[in-house]
Amino acid sequence: MLKTTPYLVSLDIGSTKVCTLIAVTKEDGRVEIVGKGTASHKGARKGAIIDVPATVEAIKRATEEAELMAGVQVERAVAGVAGPSVRSFNSRQVVAVSAKNREISREDIARALDAARSVPIPSEFEILHVLPREFVVDGQDGVADPLGMVGSRLEADVHVITLPVATTQNLLNCINRAGIEVIEMVLEPLAAGAAVLTPDEKELGVVLADIGGGTTEIAVWRQGALVHTSVLGIGGDHFTNDLAVVLKTPVPDAERIKKKYGAALVALVGEDETVDVPLTGGRGVQPVSRRRIAEILQPRTEELLTMLWEEATRDNPAQELRAGLVLTGGGAGLDGILEVAEHVLGTSGVRLGIPREFGGLTDIVAGPEWACVAGLLVHGRGSNVAARSRRAPPRSILSRIKGSLKGLFPASAA
Repeated sequence: MLKTTPYLVSLDIGSTKVCTLIAVTKEDGRVEIVGKGTASHKGARKGAIIDVPATVEAIKRATEEAELMAGVQVERAVAGVAGPSVRSFNSRQVVAVSAKNREISREDIARALDAARSVPIPSEFEILHVLPREFVVDGQDGVADPLGMVGSRLEADVHVITLPVATTQNLLNCINRAGIEVIEMVLEPLAAGAAVLTPDEKELGVVLADIGGGTTEIAVWRQGALVHTSVLGIGGDHFTNDLAVVLKTPVPDAERIKKKYGAALVALVGEDETVDVPLTGGRGVQPVSRRRIAEILQPRTEELLTMLWEEATRDNPAQELRAGLVLTGGGAGLDGILEVAEHVLGTSGVRLGIPREFGGLTDIVAGPEWACVAGLLVHGRGSNVAARSRRAPPRSILSRIKGSLKGLFPASAA
Protein backbone atom coordinates (compact mmCIF):
# COMPACT_ATOMS: atom_id res chain seq x y z
CA MET A 1 0.00 0.00 0.00
CA LEU A 2 1.39 3.38 -1.03
CA LYS A 3 2.18 5.82 1.76
CA THR A 4 0.37 9.16 1.47
CA THR A 5 2.67 12.17 1.62
CA PRO A 6 1.47 14.62 4.31
CA TYR A 7 1.16 17.86 2.37
CA LEU A 8 0.67 21.14 4.22
CA VAL A 9 -0.94 24.15 2.55
CA SER A 10 -1.10 27.72 3.81
CA LEU A 11 -3.12 30.61 2.46
CA ASP A 12 -2.58 34.29 3.26
CA ILE A 13 -5.21 36.65 1.85
CA GLY A 14 -3.81 40.14 2.22
CA SER A 15 -5.02 43.56 1.16
CA THR A 16 -2.93 43.60 -2.02
CA LYS A 17 -2.07 39.97 -2.81
CA VAL A 18 -2.82 36.34 -2.04
CA CYS A 19 0.04 33.98 -1.16
CA THR A 20 -0.06 30.17 -1.11
CA LEU A 21 2.64 27.76 0.02
CA ILE A 22 2.69 23.96 -0.24
CA ALA A 23 5.08 21.94 1.89
CA VAL A 24 5.77 18.39 3.03
CA THR A 25 6.49 17.26 6.57
CA LYS A 26 9.55 15.07 6.91
CA GLU A 27 9.86 12.28 9.46
CA ASP A 28 11.99 14.49 11.71
CA GLY A 29 9.24 17.14 11.73
CA ARG A 30 11.07 19.48 9.36
CA VAL A 31 8.87 21.42 6.94
CA GLU A 32 10.13 21.43 3.34
CA ILE A 33 8.54 23.88 0.90
CA VAL A 34 7.72 22.42 -2.52
CA GLY A 35 5.47 25.03 -4.12
CA LYS A 36 4.42 28.66 -3.96
CA GLY A 37 1.90 30.88 -5.66
CA THR A 38 1.03 34.56 -5.60
CA ALA A 39 -1.69 36.66 -7.17
CA SER A 40 -2.43 40.36 -7.03
CA HIS A 41 -5.57 41.10 -5.11
CA LYS A 42 -8.00 44.03 -5.02
CA GLY A 43 -10.88 42.29 -3.27
CA ALA A 44 -9.95 43.33 0.27
CA ARG A 45 -9.43 46.59 2.09
CA LYS A 46 -7.57 46.80 5.40
CA GLY A 47 -7.93 43.07 5.89
CA ALA A 48 -11.68 42.94 5.21
CA ILE A 49 -13.23 41.27 2.15
CA ILE A 50 -15.04 43.83 -0.01
CA ASP A 51 -15.28 41.94 -3.34
CA VAL A 52 -16.03 38.22 -3.12
CA PRO A 53 -15.61 37.31 -6.84
CA ALA A 54 -12.27 39.15 -7.05
CA THR A 55 -11.03 37.45 -3.88
CA VAL A 56 -12.12 34.00 -5.09
CA GLU A 57 -10.34 34.52 -8.41
CA ALA A 58 -7.13 35.63 -6.68
CA ILE A 59 -7.20 32.58 -4.39
CA LYS A 60 -7.64 30.30 -7.41
CA ARG A 61 -4.76 31.86 -9.32
CA ALA A 62 -2.35 31.73 -6.37
CA THR A 63 -3.34 28.14 -5.54
CA GLU A 64 -3.07 26.90 -9.12
CA GLU A 65 0.43 28.38 -9.43
CA ALA A 66 1.50 26.58 -6.25
CA GLU A 67 -0.14 23.33 -7.41
CA LEU A 68 1.74 23.47 -10.71
CA MET A 69 5.09 23.95 -8.98
CA ALA A 70 4.48 21.23 -6.38
CA GLY A 71 2.75 18.75 -8.68
CA VAL A 72 -0.12 18.17 -6.26
CA GLN A 73 -3.74 19.25 -5.91
CA VAL A 74 -4.85 21.26 -2.91
CA GLU A 75 -7.90 20.31 -0.89
CA ARG A 76 -7.32 21.86 2.52
CA ALA A 77 -5.38 24.80 3.88
CA VAL A 78 -4.56 26.71 7.02
CA ALA A 79 -5.70 30.31 6.48
CA GLY A 80 -4.52 33.54 8.05
CA VAL A 81 -6.99 36.08 9.36
CA ALA A 82 -6.50 39.68 10.47
CA GLY A 83 -8.04 43.11 10.09
CA PRO A 84 -8.83 46.20 12.16
CA SER A 85 -11.87 44.51 13.76
CA VAL A 86 -9.79 41.92 15.64
CA ARG A 87 -10.13 42.43 19.40
CA SER A 88 -8.12 40.83 22.19
CA PHE A 89 -8.06 40.87 25.98
CA ASN A 90 -6.59 39.00 28.92
CA SER A 91 -8.77 36.85 31.16
CA ARG A 92 -8.05 35.10 34.47
CA GLN A 93 -10.33 32.58 36.20
CA VAL A 94 -9.96 30.08 39.04
CA VAL A 95 -11.29 26.53 39.53
CA ALA A 96 -11.02 24.02 42.38
CA VAL A 97 -8.79 20.98 41.87
CA SER A 98 -11.14 17.99 41.72
CA ALA A 99 -8.96 15.04 42.83
CA LYS A 100 -8.97 14.03 46.49
CA ASN A 101 -5.19 13.94 46.53
CA ARG A 102 -5.24 17.47 45.03
CA GLU A 103 -3.03 16.45 42.09
CA ILE A 104 -3.82 18.60 39.07
CA SER A 105 -5.05 16.61 36.07
CA ARG A 106 -5.59 17.42 32.41
CA GLU A 107 -9.30 17.75 33.16
CA ASP A 108 -8.56 20.44 35.77
CA ILE A 109 -6.44 22.35 33.26
CA ALA A 110 -9.19 22.08 30.64
CA ARG A 111 -11.78 23.38 33.13
CA ALA A 112 -9.57 26.31 34.07
CA LEU A 113 -9.00 27.24 30.44
CA ASP A 114 -12.70 26.85 29.69
CA ALA A 115 -13.57 29.14 32.59
CA ALA A 116 -11.07 31.74 31.39
CA ARG A 117 -12.56 31.75 27.90
CA SER A 118 -16.17 31.85 29.15
CA VAL A 119 -16.32 35.62 29.37
CA PRO A 120 -19.01 37.80 27.81
CA ILE A 121 -18.24 39.04 24.30
CA PRO A 122 -20.50 40.90 21.86
CA SER A 123 -22.90 38.62 20.00
CA GLU A 124 -21.42 39.59 16.64
CA PHE A 125 -17.96 38.39 17.71
CA GLU A 126 -16.51 34.91 18.18
CA ILE A 127 -13.36 33.54 19.79
CA LEU A 128 -10.47 32.73 17.46
CA HIS A 129 -7.73 31.81 19.95
CA VAL A 130 -7.39 31.21 23.68
CA LEU A 131 -3.66 31.29 24.45
CA PRO A 132 -2.42 30.46 27.96
CA ARG A 133 -0.10 33.09 29.46
CA GLU A 134 0.53 31.34 32.76
CA PHE A 135 -1.11 29.23 35.47
CA VAL A 136 -1.28 29.97 39.19
CA VAL A 137 -1.39 27.12 41.73
CA ASP A 138 -2.42 28.16 45.25
CA GLY A 139 -0.97 31.62 44.71
CA GLN A 140 2.24 30.42 43.03
CA ASP A 141 2.37 32.25 39.71
CA GLY A 142 4.57 31.78 36.67
CA VAL A 143 3.62 28.11 36.20
CA ALA A 144 3.87 27.09 32.52
CA ASP A 145 2.35 23.61 32.87
CA PRO A 146 0.65 22.65 36.15
CA LEU A 147 0.01 19.02 35.19
CA GLY A 148 0.94 16.76 38.12
CA MET A 149 1.40 19.59 40.62
CA VAL A 150 -0.44 19.49 43.96
CA GLY A 151 -2.80 22.26 45.00
CA SER A 152 -6.40 23.13 45.77
CA ARG A 153 -6.85 26.18 43.51
CA LEU A 154 -5.86 26.43 39.86
CA GLU A 155 -6.00 29.75 38.02
CA ALA A 156 -5.59 30.14 34.27
CA ASP A 157 -4.39 33.46 32.85
CA VAL A 158 -5.08 33.54 29.10
CA HIS A 159 -4.98 35.90 26.13
CA VAL A 160 -8.27 35.76 24.22
CA ILE A 161 -8.44 36.87 20.57
CA THR A 162 -11.84 37.54 19.01
CA LEU A 163 -13.05 38.72 15.63
CA PRO A 164 -16.42 39.44 14.02
CA VAL A 165 -18.40 36.41 12.88
CA ALA A 166 -18.93 38.17 9.54
CA THR A 167 -15.15 38.37 9.01
CA THR A 168 -14.83 34.63 9.50
CA GLN A 169 -17.81 33.79 7.32
CA ASN A 170 -16.75 36.06 4.46
CA LEU A 171 -13.23 34.64 4.47
CA LEU A 172 -14.45 31.04 4.66
CA ASN A 173 -16.99 31.70 1.93
CA CYS A 174 -14.31 32.99 -0.46
CA ILE A 175 -11.93 30.11 0.21
CA ASN A 176 -14.78 27.60 -0.05
CA ARG A 177 -15.83 28.99 -3.44
CA ALA A 178 -12.26 28.50 -4.59
CA GLY A 179 -12.67 24.80 -3.80
CA ILE A 180 -10.52 24.72 -0.66
CA GLU A 181 -11.48 23.56 2.81
CA VAL A 182 -10.24 25.61 5.77
CA ILE A 183 -9.01 23.32 8.51
CA GLU A 184 -7.69 26.04 10.80
CA MET A 185 -7.72 29.84 10.98
CA VAL A 186 -4.79 31.61 12.62
CA LEU A 187 -4.24 35.24 13.52
CA GLU A 188 -1.63 36.50 11.06
CA PRO A 189 0.91 38.07 13.47
CA LEU A 190 0.71 34.91 15.59
CA ALA A 191 1.56 32.89 12.49
CA ALA A 192 4.40 35.24 11.54
CA GLY A 193 5.84 34.87 15.02
CA ALA A 194 5.91 31.09 14.64
CA ALA A 195 8.08 31.46 11.54
CA VAL A 196 10.56 34.16 12.56
CA LEU A 197 10.86 34.46 16.35
CA THR A 198 13.13 32.41 18.58
CA PRO A 199 12.07 31.04 22.00
CA ASP A 200 14.66 33.31 23.62
CA GLU A 201 13.12 36.41 22.04
CA LYS A 202 9.68 35.47 23.27
CA GLU A 203 11.06 34.86 26.75
CA LEU A 204 12.98 38.15 26.87
CA GLY A 205 10.05 40.16 25.52
CA VAL A 206 9.64 41.08 21.87
CA VAL A 207 7.33 43.05 19.59
CA LEU A 208 6.46 41.70 16.14
CA ALA A 209 4.96 44.15 13.64
CA ASP A 210 3.63 42.76 10.36
CA ILE A 211 3.38 45.67 7.90
CA GLY A 212 0.85 44.73 5.24
CA GLY A 213 -0.76 46.70 2.47
CA GLY A 214 -3.68 48.16 4.41
CA THR A 215 -2.86 47.46 8.06
CA THR A 216 -0.01 46.84 10.47
CA GLU A 217 -0.62 43.98 12.88
CA ILE A 218 1.16 43.95 16.23
CA ALA A 219 1.86 41.10 18.62
CA VAL A 220 3.80 41.27 21.89
CA TRP A 221 5.39 38.33 23.72
CA ARG A 222 6.69 38.39 27.30
CA GLN A 223 8.03 35.51 29.37
CA GLY A 224 7.36 33.18 26.47
CA ALA A 225 3.65 33.98 26.13
CA LEU A 226 1.60 36.20 23.81
CA VAL A 227 0.29 39.06 25.95
CA HIS A 228 -0.99 41.69 23.52
CA THR A 229 -2.32 41.92 19.96
CA SER A 230 -3.67 44.88 18.04
CA VAL A 231 -4.07 46.27 14.52
CA LEU A 232 -3.23 49.73 13.17
CA GLY A 233 -5.13 51.01 10.15
CA ILE A 234 -2.00 52.06 8.32
CA GLY A 235 0.24 50.04 6.01
CA GLY A 236 2.26 50.04 2.84
CA ASP A 237 -0.58 51.42 0.73
CA HIS A 238 -0.34 54.71 2.64
CA PHE A 239 3.29 55.06 1.57
CA THR A 240 2.24 54.45 -2.03
CA ASN A 241 -0.62 56.95 -1.83
CA ASP A 242 1.71 59.61 -0.41
CA LEU A 243 3.95 59.23 -3.45
CA ALA A 244 0.99 59.25 -5.84
CA VAL A 245 -0.42 62.47 -4.38
CA VAL A 246 2.79 64.44 -3.99
CA LEU A 247 4.37 63.35 -7.29
CA LYS A 248 1.06 63.43 -9.20
CA THR A 249 1.62 59.95 -10.58
CA PRO A 250 -0.80 57.01 -10.99
CA VAL A 251 -0.98 54.65 -8.00
CA PRO A 252 0.47 51.63 -9.91
CA ASP A 253 3.49 53.73 -10.90
CA ALA A 254 3.83 55.03 -7.36
CA GLU A 255 3.90 51.43 -6.07
CA ARG A 256 6.56 50.47 -8.61
CA ILE A 257 8.67 53.50 -7.75
CA LYS A 258 8.35 52.82 -4.02
CA LYS A 259 9.57 49.25 -4.39
CA LYS A 260 12.37 49.95 -6.85
CA TYR A 261 13.66 53.36 -5.81
CA GLY A 262 12.09 54.12 -2.42
CA ALA A 263 14.00 54.60 0.83
CA ALA A 264 12.78 55.28 4.35
CA LEU A 265 15.84 57.34 5.24
CA VAL A 266 16.95 60.39 3.29
CA ALA A 267 20.59 59.97 4.36
CA LEU A 268 20.83 56.70 2.43
CA VAL A 269 20.16 58.33 -0.94
CA GLY A 270 22.58 60.29 -3.08
CA GLU A 271 21.61 63.79 -4.21
CA ASP A 272 22.37 63.21 -7.90
CA GLU A 273 20.17 60.13 -8.49
CA THR A 274 16.98 60.79 -10.49
CA VAL A 275 13.97 58.74 -11.54
CA ASP A 276 11.55 59.32 -14.45
CA VAL A 277 8.08 59.51 -12.88
CA PRO A 278 4.99 59.20 -15.15
CA LEU A 279 2.40 61.94 -14.67
CA THR A 280 -1.32 61.25 -14.30
CA GLY A 281 -3.47 61.54 -17.40
CA GLY A 282 -0.66 60.48 -19.71
CA ARG A 283 0.97 63.91 -19.57
CA GLY A 284 4.45 62.54 -20.00
CA VAL A 285 7.12 62.03 -17.36
CA GLN A 286 9.03 64.26 -14.97
CA PRO A 287 12.50 63.65 -13.51
CA VAL A 288 12.39 63.36 -9.71
CA SER A 289 15.39 62.88 -7.46
CA ARG A 290 15.49 59.74 -5.30
CA ARG A 291 16.19 62.08 -2.40
CA ARG A 292 12.80 63.73 -2.97
CA ILE A 293 11.14 60.30 -2.92
CA ALA A 294 12.86 59.52 0.39
CA GLU A 295 11.76 62.88 1.80
CA ILE A 296 8.16 61.82 1.15
CA LEU A 297 8.55 58.32 2.59
CA GLN A 298 10.59 59.06 5.72
CA PRO A 299 7.91 61.03 7.65
CA ARG A 300 5.32 58.30 7.01
CA THR A 301 7.82 55.66 8.15
CA GLU A 302 8.54 57.59 11.35
CA GLU A 303 4.81 58.02 11.98
CA LEU A 304 4.06 54.32 11.55
CA LEU A 305 6.96 53.15 13.72
CA THR A 306 6.09 55.64 16.44
CA MET A 307 2.46 54.55 16.46
CA LEU A 308 3.22 50.85 16.58
CA TRP A 309 5.78 51.20 19.36
CA GLU A 310 3.42 53.36 21.42
CA GLU A 311 0.70 50.74 20.96
CA ALA A 312 3.03 47.88 21.86
CA THR A 313 4.29 49.59 25.02
CA ARG A 314 0.93 50.94 26.18
CA ASP A 315 0.49 48.01 28.58
CA ASN A 316 3.98 46.52 28.29
CA PRO A 317 6.88 48.58 29.65
CA ALA A 318 9.58 49.08 27.04
CA GLN A 319 12.27 47.94 29.47
CA GLU A 320 10.56 44.53 29.62
CA LEU A 321 10.78 44.13 25.83
CA ARG A 322 14.48 43.38 25.85
CA ALA A 323 14.52 41.58 22.48
CA GLY A 324 13.24 44.72 20.78
CA LEU A 325 11.29 44.86 17.54
CA VAL A 326 11.00 42.39 14.65
CA LEU A 327 9.50 43.66 11.38
CA THR A 328 7.72 41.41 8.88
CA GLY A 329 5.35 41.88 5.93
CA GLY A 330 5.86 43.47 2.55
CA GLY A 331 6.21 46.94 4.05
CA ALA A 332 9.24 45.82 6.05
CA GLY A 333 11.25 45.53 2.84
CA LEU A 334 11.54 49.30 2.40
CA ASP A 335 15.21 50.26 2.28
CA GLY A 336 16.31 52.03 5.47
CA ILE A 337 13.35 51.08 7.61
CA LEU A 338 15.57 49.36 10.20
CA GLU A 339 17.69 52.48 10.65
CA VAL A 340 14.59 54.63 11.13
CA ALA A 341 13.16 52.13 13.62
CA GLU A 342 16.38 52.17 15.65
CA HIS A 343 16.22 55.96 15.76
CA VAL A 344 12.55 56.02 16.78
CA LEU A 345 13.01 53.34 19.46
CA GLY A 346 16.37 54.61 20.62
CA THR A 347 17.80 51.10 20.45
CA SER A 348 19.67 48.79 18.11
CA GLY A 349 17.34 45.89 18.90
CA VAL A 350 15.55 45.91 15.55
CA ARG A 351 15.72 43.26 12.83
CA LEU A 352 13.85 41.89 9.83
CA GLY A 353 11.84 38.73 10.42
CA ILE A 354 12.93 36.13 7.84
CA PRO A 355 11.31 32.66 8.04
CA ARG A 356 13.72 30.22 9.67
CA GLU A 357 14.23 26.46 9.95
CA PHE A 358 12.48 25.57 6.70
CA GLY A 359 13.82 23.16 4.10
CA GLY A 360 13.20 22.63 0.40
CA LEU A 361 12.86 25.74 -1.72
CA THR A 362 14.06 28.03 1.05
CA ASP A 363 14.85 30.88 -1.34
CA ILE A 364 11.10 31.21 -1.86
CA VAL A 365 10.53 32.47 1.68
CA ALA A 366 13.79 34.39 2.12
CA GLY A 367 12.03 37.70 2.78
CA PRO A 368 9.88 39.34 5.48
CA GLU A 369 6.82 39.32 3.20
CA TRP A 370 6.66 35.52 3.52
CA ALA A 371 6.66 35.39 7.33
CA CYS A 372 2.91 34.99 7.77
CA VAL A 373 2.23 32.38 5.11
CA ALA A 374 5.31 30.39 6.20
CA GLY A 375 4.19 30.52 9.82
CA LEU A 376 0.82 29.14 8.81
CA LEU A 377 2.66 26.02 7.64
CA VAL A 378 4.05 25.65 11.16
CA HIS A 379 0.52 25.72 12.55
CA GLY A 380 -0.55 23.24 9.88
CA ARG A 381 2.21 20.89 10.96
CA GLY A 382 1.03 21.18 14.54
CA SER A 383 -2.49 20.28 13.47
CA ASN A 384 -1.11 17.21 11.63
CA VAL A 385 -3.35 17.78 8.62
CA ALA A 386 -2.77 16.95 4.97
CA ALA A 387 -4.01 18.49 1.73
CA ARG A 388 -5.24 15.93 -0.81
CA SER A 389 -7.77 16.48 -3.65
CA ARG A 390 -8.77 20.10 -4.20
CA ARG A 391 -12.21 19.22 -5.52
CA ALA A 392 -13.51 17.23 -2.55
CA PRO A 393 -17.11 17.95 -1.45
CA PRO A 394 -16.98 21.09 0.72
CA ARG A 395 -18.31 21.09 4.26
CA SER A 396 -20.71 23.68 5.57
CA ILE A 397 -19.36 26.97 6.90
CA LEU A 398 -20.65 26.17 10.39
CA SER A 399 -18.83 22.85 10.51
CA ARG A 400 -15.62 24.55 9.34
CA ILE A 401 -15.88 27.14 12.10
CA LYS A 402 -16.30 24.37 14.66
CA GLY A 403 -13.34 22.52 13.19
CA SER A 404 -11.14 25.60 13.29
CA LEU A 405 -11.81 25.99 17.02
CA LYS A 406 -10.62 22.49 17.94
CA GLY A 407 -7.04 23.71 18.24
CA LEU A 408 -7.75 26.39 20.84
CA PHE A 409 -6.27 24.44 23.74
CA PRO A 410 -2.72 23.13 24.06
CA ALA A 411 -1.90 19.45 24.38
CA SER A 412 -1.71 19.71 28.15
CA ALA A 413 -5.39 20.60 28.21
CA ALA A 414 -6.51 17.72 25.98
